[in-house]
Amino acid sequence: MKLLAGKNVIITGASRGIGKGIAEIFADHGANVAFTYSSSEKPALELEKALKGKGVTAKAYQSDAASFEQADALVAKVLEDFGGIDVLINNAGITKDNLLMRMTEADFDSVIETNLKSVFNMTKAVQRTFLKQRSGSIINMSSVVGVKGNAGQTNYAASKAGMIGFTKSVALELGSRNIRCNAIAPGFIETEMTNKLDEKTVQGWRDAIPLKRGGSPEDIANACLFFASDLSLYVTGQVLNVDGGMLT
Repeated sequence: MKLLAGKNVIITGASRGIGKGIAEIFADHGANVAFTYSSSEKPALELEKALKGKGVTAKAYQSDAASFEQADALVAKVLEDFGGIDVLINNAGITKDNLLMRMTEADFDSVIETNLKSVFNMTKAVQRTFLKQRSGSIINMSSVVGVKGNAGQTNYAASKAGMIGFTKSVALELGSRNIRCNAIAPGFIETEMTNKLDEKTVQGWRDAIPLKRGGSPEDIANACLFFASDLSLYVTGQVLNVDGGMLT
């Protein structure tokens, strides 16, 4: 059963990692996928081709979600190309980790702009469409770090915690128009980025997780599938921790 047949979805930051995993599973479930990338054009075009091979409409757009103007232009272009938008997934994100005493203002500002302001930019840009059709699902990719904090990540934790407050507020504002807004807080997810880390360190992290493994992009994608589909029509303003029990 295809849970998203005919739905049009925007995913920011989807050329690799979690975003790519979401795009693939959504296409498997019949969604047409518009996704953004910042600089990695080759993997983005490869993903576009792979998604089209699943029998859906798919298109990669180079766009900086941290830019209010680019976010607005992107939504206008997607509406033109796809004819509508049903789901927005705010997934674009960066890290610039450092202890607070060593963190520069630029490191703080760039993480807040890419991770948090982008959510404002994109939500604001799709809001008019969702209000007009009186339906829509917004899914914000937060983090367990946004729930519990993490030393060396004050900027990242602040951006991801801010996203949770934004999610709950949008859910309250737009609920009467049948527009839902939820957040997902991934734990330790193994992607091509974590593959570059020292195996002993990674195994130590796995051992500290109750399920004794890192998550996969598919684990996050399946949670997104729930929020994007009609399975969650009565769920809004929630934060779903997908973390193998880290925060238990």
